[in-house]
Amino acid sequence: MAMMMARLYTGNYDIIALRNAYHGLSAATMGAAGLHTWKHGIAQGFGVHHALNPNPYRGVHGMDGKRYAEDVADLISSSTPGKVAGFIAETIQGAGGAVELAPGYLPAVYEQIRNAGGVCIADEVQTGFGRTGSHYWGFETQGVVPDIVTMAKGIGNGLPIGAVVTTPEIASVLSRCLHFNTFGGNPVCSAGGHAVIKVIDKEKLQENCAIVGGHLLDRLQQLKEKHEIIGDVRGKGLMIGVELVTDRGTKMPAKAETAEALEKMKDLGVLAGKGGLSGNVFRIKPPMCFTKEDADFLVDVMDHSLASL
Repeated sequence: MAMMMARLYTGNYDIIALRNAYHGLSAATMGAAGLHTWKHGIAQGFGVHHALNPNPYRGVHGMDGKRYAEDVADLISSSTPGKVAGFIAETIQGAGGAVELAPGYLPAVYEQIRNAGGVCIADEVQTGFGRTGSHYWGFETQGVVPDIVTMAKGIGNGLPIGAVVTTPEIASVLSRCLHFNTFGGNPVCSAGGHAVIKVIDKEKLQENCAIVGGHLLDRLQQLKEKHEIIGDVRGKGLMIGVELVTDRGTKMPAKAETAEALEKMKDLGVLAGKGGLSGNVFRIKPPMCFTKEDADFLVDVMDHSLASL
């Protein structure tokens, strides 16, 4: 819906997305994804151009967000009519392995997109509702204000609910013809989402993400010093990635080792996610009520599992 509104509002068609991104599995959102592991062999991605991923760990420009942003300017001038409908990105790439965007990237890109007549879309499905700890929305960590925000998961705490938030001016484009969704405005899920937002504030779960997430990141950094297989520890709050490599110099993904470690952790009582294009990243995104004791148990289990590889 966000992509459709961007195209209707601007009168342009081309959309810039990122390599290593994940936005969903419909034909439109699959086309915006930048991971072959999430793409079926169907017609998809018409008008979508994938920019260089501003990955601080693996990217060619390291932490230099403005250098990565230059690729977006090049895409606009070489692969589009010079005008675009919009730009879509996660602030921390989830399925891609909890990859934070390089500092300064979004401010530079947002300016380029708006100068090209486009709008900026923030995918907050995983980073939204306080999970980063420091901010309620992931895009705030880069100091930008998007034109459209997509959200789900955290808003329902397991209930199937998603939302697209934008300005009345942009939203008005949908009134040009009939629009309907079978699941739109489900009263049960809407009530559930309303209750979840209240609980996030009442139980100070954003603050908990900052405190427990900081503790967890510190312990994982210590684990990195102990285990050579850990190439990178990254993230904010309770959205963390631990990337395993066979060699820190070449950064060769430790795909088999990650799978083995995950099984060992499962046997010891910890269910961890796996992500990244090569499946070599522990995706740590626990419930926002996670405690320091939970975090310590997680790290101790991971330590034992890595030591036994």
